Parts: sequence; structure tokens; C-alpha cells
Amino acid sequence: MTHDDAKKKLILAGQVLVDEGQDDFTRGHISLRLPDDSGHFFMKPHSVGLDEITLANILTIDLAGNVVAGTARRHSEVYIHSEVYKARPDVHCVLHTHPPYAIALSASGSPLKCFSQPSALFYNSLGTYDDTINLIRTSEMGIRVAQALGGGRGVLLKNHGIVVAGPSIEEVVISALMLENAAQIQMIVEAAGNPGPEFPARDIAQLQHDIGRPEQFAINFDYLVRRAQRKRR
Repeated sequence: MTHDDAKKKLILAGQVLVDEGQDDFTRGHISLRLPDDSGHFFMKPHSVGLDEITLANILTIDLAGNVVAGTARRHSEVYIHSEVYKARPDVHCVLHTHPPYAIALSASGSPLKCFSQPSALFYNSLGTYDDTINLIRTSEMGIRVAQALGGGRGVLLKNHGIVVAGPSIEEVVISALMLENAAQIQMIVEAAGNPGPEFPARDIAQLQHDIGRPEQFAINFDYLVRRAQRKRR
């Protein structure tokens, strides 16, 4: 993948995220590790929406959080991305957004439960960061988010938002959408009262394997890209 190809995929991801309700004004950001340089990543700039990412405004940033290419303003929460990339060589994409049901679930203090198929994707793979409701504006805070992530797929930032990380932009975007869907279903179930038991751990683990294959993320991401492009014609 060339640098331009990677940037174009970042642009498409931003459009999909907005279409799927992951936007919050100009807040929220997504990054992608350079395909040929693990020490740098492309990132959405400050002050634009996720659907306003362009080839011209994407920043190139090093693992210390410094801008090395681009003239746009850098997000103050860059340390979410830089520290996760430092801690997880297997991660090639990081996303931070403010989806309402995931925020509500984090505020409730209840862990994510396997009340739906999407929730199985995060079974034993979702951490919690509860140091503060504030922005993650220092490398020390970013380290704590990375520690909460551990070897998992995502983190609930209590009363704040989510961080999702993974090996590809397709997997991260679809995982974030599935997390919000899982949180929404759980909030509905718990509001209804007296939820039934979860399925056995072995059954959940098998479903996690079945829905966690790379080709499944690519198929669903590509569909959402096609849908986003149809809307913009």
C-alpha cells in the first residue's frame, strides 16, 4: 500500500464513521500507521470533522507525538495514538470517538456483557480507563490508556468515549461500530429489567472467533464505503 492509498483509506473511514453516527462535531480522531514505517502514523487533524479528512490536511506524526509533515493543527489527544502504537507493535490503526451508548455504558459502571453477537467480539478484550473524564493530553495519560487496552481490542474511557485499536483500518472501524451496537443493546436489555443469563463462555469464544476474521471486517467496511459513496454522488 502506498502512502496515498493509506491516506485515501483514512478519508473513506472518516466518511463511514460520520455516516454511522460516530461523529461529535469536530471531535474524535483516527490514525493509521505508515505502511512502510512503523515509527510514524497518519492522523486526522484538529478542527475538522471526520468526514472532512483530505489528502492535504492529513498529518504525519512520530511516536513522540510530534508532527513531522503537514501544516494543519495537531489534536491534543495525539498521545492516545502514539502511546498505543508504542505499546502494541501489532496495532496499525487507532480510533477515538464519543459514541453515546458506549459512553452511557461506561458511566453506568456495568461491564460489557454478551447480550448480543457484536458484544462477543469484545469478550475479555475490553478495558476501562477511569482516571479522569478529561482529555488525554499528556504522554503519561496516553500510557495509562494503552495499559488499560493491554492486549485487547478496545477501551471504554469512563464518561468520555472509546478507543479501539487493531491491525487494519477495516477491523478498527467495524469493531467500533459493533461496540456501539453492543452497548446500545445492553442498555435496552438492562432498562427492560431482569436480563436473562449470558451464554456459556465456550459458546461466546467460538462466536468471537467466527466474527473476528479479517475478511469479515473487510467485507463490511467495503460495503459501508460503497454506501457512503452513493450518498455523496
